[in-house]
Amino acid sequence: MAGKAGQNTVRIIGGAWRRRVLSFPDQPGLRPTPDRVRETVFNWLGQTLDGLSVLDLFAGSGAMGFEAASRGARRALLVEKASKVAASLNQHRQTLQMSQVEVVCADALAWLAHSQECFDVIFLDPPFASDLLLRVLPLAAARVRDGGYLYIECAQWPELPGWDVVRSGRAGVVHYGLLQRAPA
Repeated sequence: MAGKAGQNTVRIIGGAWRRRVLSFPDQPGLRPTPDRVRETVFNWLGQTLDGLSVLDLFAGSGAMGFEAASRGARRALLVEKASKVAASLNQHRQTLQMSQVEVVCADALAWLAHSQECFDVIFLDPPFASDLLLRVLPLAAARVRDGGYLYIECAQWPELPGWDVVRSGRAGVVHYGLLQRAPA
């Protein structure tokens, strides 16, 4: 969503910080999840995420992570590689006084490869013009808790061996879905 004078903005659509508008810097490939898609995804997850731990990998605008925090997530970890974008996310975290949000400026694949943490929900929305989604899926499998969800956005739906598609949809060129690990 583009605001006035070329300013990039996203709006938190539900929860404690509903209607807050957050700006983010220009960055090639940064494409926030549209309001309509976020609303659908959070309806699928339940209106509140009380007590859950979420990871917003490839955070970009932070739309998914801030939305999760607004809806009661106990912890929302946002990982963003671009330092200018990560600084913007940190500024929003401070301005909104979201103590449950943590921003890490790091390469998503490297961070995930070294992490030992597990999450209830992991949001994966890497740049569409990359192979990052296919590269990160095996790493994410080890970091999502049993019964937890993986949310993906992509330009073309990939093969997903080892994952069950719980729900999926399409909005324009964006394919999105909620996944769980398939039973062994």
